[in-house]
Amino acid sequence: MDDLSALIARHGYSLLGMIAFLEAVGFPMPAALALLAAGAACAYGKLNPFVAIGVSVVAILLGDSILFLVGRYTGWGLLGLLCRLSVNPESCILRSAESFYRRGKMTLVLAKFIPGINTMAPPLAGSMKMRPQQFLQFDLAGASLYVLAYGALGFAFSDFLRTITHSIASAGHAMEMVVALGIAAYVVYRIWIYRKYRLYRIVPRVPVQEVARRLTAKDASNILLVDVRSHGYYDADASRIKGSIRIEPNNLLEEIKRLPKDREIYLYCT
Repeated sequence: MDDLSALIARHGYSLLGMIAFLEAVGFPMPAALALLAAGAACAYGKLNPFVAIGVSVVAILLGDSILFLVGRYTGWGLLGLLCRLSVNPESCILRSAESFYRRGKMTLVLAKFIPGINTMAPPLAGSMKMRPQQFLQFDLAGASLYVLAYGALGFAFSDFLRTITHSIASAGHAMEMVVALGIAAYVVYRIWIYRKYRLYRIVPRVPVQEVARRLTAKDASNILLVDVRSHGYYDADASRIKGSIRIEPNNLLEEIKRLPKDREIYLYCT
C-alpha cells in the first residue's frame, strides 16, 4: 500500500485515472486499492481530493461508455468474449443477465462492488438497447458511489493503512513466504475450480441441417423446438422458428416443469 501510495503521489492523477480506466474496460487492475491509496494520499495533503474524485469518476465513465457502445453495436459478442475468460462462460452470461432482470437499471449503480458483474454491466446495458442518456445517469451514480466509498475509507483510515503496510514491510522474509504460500494456494484453488466446471464449458450442439432433416422426417412430431433467448432480445413481435415455443431462461425452474418429458427438446438462443 505504501508503494502504491508513493506511486500515486509521485505520478499524480494520471496513474490513478489510468488504473481506474483499465479496470473499467476489463483489465485485472486494483482500482479499489488505488482509490484507498489515493484517499490516504489526500489525507496527507499529497493530492487534492476533489481533483482525485473527478479524475477517477471520469476515467470509469470513459471506460464504461466504451464497453456500452461496443455492447450496443455487437450485441452479446463482447459479452461472450469477456465470459470466455471466466471459469464457466454460460454461468457468467446468465448471472449478468439475471442481475439486470432482477434489479434493472440499479445494477449499474451497484455493479462496481460485485466481482464478475462490474465489467459485464456496461456492455450488457448496451446490448439491451438502454438509452445512452439513461445509461450515463445510472453509471455516473455507480462510479461516484464506488470512488467515494473507497476514497473515503482510505482517507479515514490513512494512519491505520500506513501502520499495516509498515508492519508487513518489517516482517521481511516471513511475510514474503506467507504471500507466496497464499498465491500458491490461490493458483491451486483456481485449478480445482476449473476442473470442477470444465464439463459445463462444453454445450452439446446439433447442426442446423440435422434439425431441419429431423423436422421433415416421419417422427417430426417427437421433436420440440424451444426459444430460450434472453429477455433483452425477445419480445412478442420477434421472429421465431415456426412451431417452436418460448420459455423464459430467467425462470427455468418453473418453465422446465411445463416441458413434455416424452419428446426430444432442442433449444436455440441468441
